[in-house]
Amino acid sequence: MNQKRMMSLQNYQVGRFGKICLQLLIVSLVLFTLAACSKKVTRMDVDETKDLSGDWNDTDSRLVSKEMIGDVLSRPWLSDFVQKTGSKPAVIVGEIRNLSHEHIAVGTFVGDMERELINSGRVDFVASKTERKEIREERSDQDLHASEETRKAMGQEYGADYMLKGTINTIIDAEGDEQVKYYQVDLTLISLVDNRKAWVGQKKIKKFVEKNKFRL
Repeated sequence: MNQKRMMSLQNYQVGRFGKICLQLLIVSLVLFTLAACSKKVTRMDVDETKDLSGDWNDTDSRLVSKEMIGDVLSRPWLSDFVQKTGSKPAVIVGEIRNLSHEHIAVGTFVGDMERELINSGRVDFVASKTERKEIREERSDQDLHASEETRKAMGQEYGADYMLKGTINTIIDAEGDEQVKYYQVDLTLISLVDNRKAWVGQKKIKKFVEKNKFRL
C-alpha cells in the first residue's frame, strides 16, 4: 500500500470517527433536553406552604382571610349589635378590588372569607349579588311551574345589615435579580342602614424574591 492510499485511509477513518462523535453528541444533547423538560409531580397537603414565584398564592389567601375575619369578629360592633337587636347581624361580602400588579384570584379570596364568616356561627350570611340573581330567576320560574304548596314567594329575602368590601394592593421594589413584593389588603365593614364604617382592617405581607442565576 503506497503512502497516498494510506493517507486517504487515515483521512477516511478520522472523518468517520468525527462523524460518529458528532452523532453521539447530538444524541446526548437530545437526551439531556428530554430529561430537563420532563415533569415530576409530587402530591402536597393542601395546607402546605410552597412559594415558587413569590406571587400571591393560595396560602396568602387562606391566611389573610382567616386572620382578618378573626379580627373583625372580635371587635365591639358585633357585641353591640347583638345587645341592641337580640339577634346575629347578617353580613354580605361586596366587591374586593384587585389593584395590584398581578393577577389575583379574588374569587378564591372571597370564598375563603365567606367560609370563615359562616363557620364562625357568629353572623348570618347573605348570598352575593350574582347568587341572588340566579335564585330570583328560580323563584320566578317556580311562580309559573311549581305547585302552590312548594312555591317560594317573592319578597321574602333576608336583608344584610353589613357589607364587607375592600382592596388588594402591591408595591414592588426590584433591582437586578432581586425584588421585594409588598402586599396590602384593606377591608371595611359598612352598615347598610346608615353607611357607617363599623370596622376597618388591614393585613400586610412582604416577600423577598431572589431569582436563580442558573437553573437546569
